[in-house]
Amino acid sequence: MKPISHHYRLLTEILRLPVAELHFHEALGPADIRAAYRYYTKPHPRYKLIRHKTIGAALLDLGSLRSEDQYLELIKGKNAGAYHAKRARGRGYQLRRIDRNAHIDDIYAINTSLEERQGRPMDANYREKPARFDTLSHFRYYGVFSAEGRLVAYANLGHYGNFASFSQLIGIRNNDGIMHMMVVGIVSELIGEQRVRYLMYDTFFGAQPGMQTFKKILGFRPYRAKYALQ
Repeated sequence: MKPISHHYRLLTEILRLPVAELHFHEALGPADIRAAYRYYTKPHPRYKLIRHKTIGAALLDLGSLRSEDQYLELIKGKNAGAYHAKRARGRGYQLRRIDRNAHIDDIYAINTSLEERQGRPMDANYREKPARFDTLSHFRYYGVFSAEGRLVAYANLGHYGNFASFSQLIGIRNNDGIMHMMVVGIVSELIGEQRVRYLMYDTFFGAQPGMQTFKKILGFRPYRAKYALQ
């Protein structure tokens, strides 16, 4: 049993988190938006008194960024997000929107390229090759392509209301900065559109240290999220 002092420090840390009001707009896709709202607000699997994606939500406040340059300034520095993204672009990688059904084999190859990620076995769903992907109108699908034209990473981004959230973000493992480049490119697009206030990348609490670092060097910070369905 952990000492009382540990729980007190954790509670203090939680209370100090900034609060973000995240709104689901049902009109964007009634059935899926309602399902997403239920998922985000269901009881936490371990801590039943709090909601699933409430404490320590990994958010980037896009509303505080006026331009791509300001975002790059935020994540600049050696081994920071902008550095790795620039390195990937220098090696010929490109970010594009994709139709996932045109890349089923490549997506399956990415999903099965590693047995484990972040210290956990890959979910069984990733080891099954789909016959076809559903395409949702409030989602965007992105791919990173190598200089040779091979799909090496992909991301699925849902637009839910005043925030967008990654539902999948996965790539082959190399040291070229492809995942950083993909996030930077998507963030830059969202800043230019000024359509959403926040971008979510799951949560900080429960993530492995390497994943927490990845999120931090790309500008994400932990928040307390409050959700509303509109």
